[in-house]
Amino acid sequence: MTGLAAGWQFVGFFLHLAGALACTVSAGWLLRNRRVAIPHRGWTLGALAATGAWCLAVAALGAGHGLGVALAAARDVAWIAVLYRLFAADGRHHLMQPVRPLVFSLVFVTGLQLAIALAARGTLANPDSPAFDISALLNVLVAVGALMLVHNLYAGAGPATRTLLRWPAGGLAAFWAYDLNFYTIAYLGGTLDGLAAFHGIVAGLVGAIVVFGGSAEVQGRRLSPSHAVAFRTLSLVLIGAYLVAMAILAQSLDLLGDGVQRLTQVGLLFAAVVAALYWLPSRKLRGWWKVTVIKHLFEHRYDYRTEWLRLAQTMGQAGPAQDGSDLYERATRAMAEVAESPSGLLFVPDEDGAMVLAARWNWAEIEVPPRAIPARFAAAVEKAAHIVDVEAQRARPEACDPPIDLPPWLRDLPRAWAVVPLLHFDQLRGLVVLARPPIARKLDWEDFDLLRLVGRQLASYLAERASHQALLEARQFDEFSRRIAFVMHDVKNLASQLSLLARNAERHADNPDFRADMLVTLRNSAEKLTALMNRLGRYQSAGSSSLDRVSLGALAQRVRSSLGDRGALSVIGTAGVEVLADGDALEQAIGHLVQNALDASEEGMPVYLDVSSDGVRGRIDIVDSGPGMSADFVRDGLFKPFVSSKSNGFGIGAYEARELVRAMGGRIDVDSRPGIGTRFSVTLPMFAAARIARAGGHDDSRGDGSEAA
Repeated sequence: MTGLAAGWQFVGFFLHLAGALACTVSAGWLLRNRRVAIPHRGWTLGALAATGAWCLAVAALGAGHGLGVALAAARDVAWIAVLYRLFAADGRHHLMQPVRPLVFSLVFVTGLQLAIALAARGTLANPDSPAFDISALLNVLVAVGALMLVHNLYAGAGPATRTLLRWPAGGLAAFWAYDLNFYTIAYLGGTLDGLAAFHGIVAGLVGAIVVFGGSAEVQGRRLSPSHAVAFRTLSLVLIGAYLVAMAILAQSLDLLGDGVQRLTQVGLLFAAVVAALYWLPSRKLRGWWKVTVIKHLFEHRYDYRTEWLRLAQTMGQAGPAQDGSDLYERATRAMAEVAESPSGLLFVPDEDGAMVLAARWNWAEIEVPPRAIPARFAAAVEKAAHIVDVEAQRARPEACDPPIDLPPWLRDLPRAWAVVPLLHFDQLRGLVVLARPPIARKLDWEDFDLLRLVGRQLASYLAERASHQALLEARQFDEFSRRIAFVMHDVKNLASQLSLLARNAERHADNPDFRADMLVTLRNSAEKLTALMNRLGRYQSAGSSSLDRVSLGALAQRVRSSLGDRGALSVIGTAGVEVLADGDALEQAIGHLVQNALDASEEGMPVYLDVSSDGVRGRIDIVDSGPGMSADFVRDGLFKPFVSSKSNGFGIGAYEARELVRAMGGRIDVDSRPGIGTRFSVTLPMFAAARIARAGGHDDSRGDGSEAA
């Protein structure tokens, strides 16, 4: 016996013991669970006993021993009886008359194994003996006949019975398919020690499949591998086919001459290395392979369980992710990963209904306009509640239902693939723009259904975040009200001080020293009251009761004069721009924005006030070259009350300026770049245009100005 044969015999010993153990456990489980609904309990127990005994005999004595041959025949007869009893599941054992002769024939052929074993007198295991070939051929016939019975059993069963027969029929088919291959190879080329070593464990596992498949928990289940398992399995198959092809080529090279053989070997090795370097790093080729497998092997493109678990894992992270992304970025990533998109953009609505960029994932190379998606487009998507196929809208917009006009920058973006609305109770919470996958494909019904469902789930996260922020702001306003109580206490003290001063003045008005002290006290009190009232004025209601003609150029000069020598402020732009506004409130708002620009700029760096007009709206820009602000801070912190980038700031000045301008029918836009600077643009309706609008029958001076902006 060679060393390799001895090694396989050692492996076969343990595998046959494992097969016997599997049969024993299966039989014990079947005896304890009386409620298992199988019509072949007694025959199955007998088949398990025969299979277990055969495994033990082979492990102890070998497959060619007479006892092993007899137990193998008993095993086959028992499993054939189980197969015949399975026909009784729907009464077909009485109707299918050809089944019985075939069963009797298989039992007869199996019985011939005993006669051959007795006649061979111990030479049955010798591949060179005629008995070996005859025995292998008879086993091939039994396996073929049994597979025919299994096919007729399952193919002719009714829909209700197939659920009961699925696992037992599959287990028996696997058992005889293994026998067919094993004995066919043995008959053609002699026994194979490797296949013989696994014979016992295969028989034991098949018995376990037949038994456990009869339980109520397993009967209704189908063996459906996941996408990942299918990809890996097919990859292994391809690798195996590649190795077989290489082995065939290696054997074929022996027929060539030495020079040609060496050259061919080097060429094949070079081609294999080039192919590996091209395939392995290529995301596009891997994507093509994945799409091809899904298209031909699966009813559905998506593994819904895997996708939902990944979505929950991405969105369920506590706080910011490890890479620093916030909820918006995680939502963008979750949507892109579900659609197998390499990148995405998330837009959220601003106060006017337009959509502004909130986050981007793996898409940093494109420039997105400040108000990227108009309110009209967002309203159309919200009303339709449909996913926008960008490529279809770009190619044939008239054929799309509903037809939606894409923003120019999105229509011209070649990588744009789909726009997914995030709807929460039919209210648009955001839009996600997805990039085209590496392997281009058209969106179908499955993409639309899954992306729509994921969009609603992500919208609930965004709605929860907005509710949390609103609650936080309400608590902050409550805290601010409590702080105002302390300010009012100071006002009361000043009022008491002035009252006392007035009473003493009646008695000591003629005293020069008292008059001097009184003037000092009055001046100090007036300065305190002025400073306090100026601060309190920021927190009052932002309404404006009187709107009149205001010259932006003159207002800019007044702001410049009020600073004196405290900052380098330059006024440029068009003269004669007159808007409809509240002069005092507008000067207060512009003054605050100018002061912020001066504070942000280095000493000596100028700040510009640029006045301009487009004929309908007047505009004044406050431009500085300071450190700038991040998009996150502009979106989430700049106009939020009590959020300030200054260590001693109240965080309410920018909020107050925006509310004052809004009350006049204007708006404030911000364009800031870190390291470059910031531009605040205040736009208001022109006085002449507002007067014409009034004459036309409607008052545009009180609107939000969103359309004209």
